[in-house]
Amino acid sequence: MRLLTREALLSFRRAPLLSTLSITTIAFSLFTLGLFGLVAINLREALRGIEERVEIVAFVLRGTPAETITLATQDIAAFPEVQDVSFVSEAQALERARLELVEFRDAYRDLQANPLPASMEVRMKEGFRQSASVERVAERIRGFAFVDDVRYGRDWVQRLDQLRNVTGLVGLVIGLAFAAVAVVIIGVTIRLTILQRAREISIMRLVGATNWFVRGPFLLEGALKGLLGGFLSLALCYAGFRLFRDTTGGPFAGLVFFRPEHMLVIVVFGVLLGLGGSLVSVGRHLRNV
Repeated sequence: MRLLTREALLSFRRAPLLSTLSITTIAFSLFTLGLFGLVAINLREALRGIEERVEIVAFVLRGTPAETITLATQDIAAFPEVQDVSFVSEAQALERARLELVEFRDAYRDLQANPLPASMEVRMKEGFRQSASVERVAERIRGFAFVDDVRYGRDWVQRLDQLRNVTGLVGLVIGLAFAAVAVVIIGVTIRLTILQRAREISIMRLVGATNWFVRGPFLLEGALKGLLGGFLSLALCYAGFRLFRDTTGGPFAGLVFFRPEHMLVIVVFGVLLGLGGSLVSVGRHLRNV
């Protein structure tokens, strides 16, 4: 292991320009992938904020006893998909309408009787805000005898599902495309290093060195380049993130950066890309020796 490490580190001294080019290329490949990852994460955060507004409103028949509503509220709150349930009385509904519907404020002020019904507002847990889950809970609530009507904005929830699916699919396709490009670039840079040491590899094979003994330094070199490239890409992503957030401000002031687990994934991904590119390039060369 010490010999492999020494040989891998010596390659940086033998060809510093090529090593710098390799690390920079890996970094910019991961930087491109990281920028897309930042867009995907912030888009997901925005969707989560919209998802939190998904709720079911069950309108209650007038004259329903308070005890009945209390028991029903407790039953609905026990549903595994439900986060919480709040009861809005007729008076509270009217007061809310006066505050939120400014254009009808005068009309609500002159009312002789309150036309708005009481309701139960049901908020869904994260992970159960898809149209299928919301519709399933809505149907169960319709089963209560005192419920007059149930609404949850079916079309709006279905569009939210479609947006979530499209962003996930686009993210997967673009991520795989960038990963493939990164593997090719890393393979090319490692290939240049191998060609530079082709004579040394041939001599090692002549004296009986195994394929894995020959591969070892190159694999470790690729892993180190991927590691350094991963850290450099994170620095570039953070610089770009701060520059964009600080210069635009406004609606973009709340943008978020990678969490520690995301940064770890990028670095590990860089190492794996370096290993993969090295393994492919060394394997091709050894088959031709």
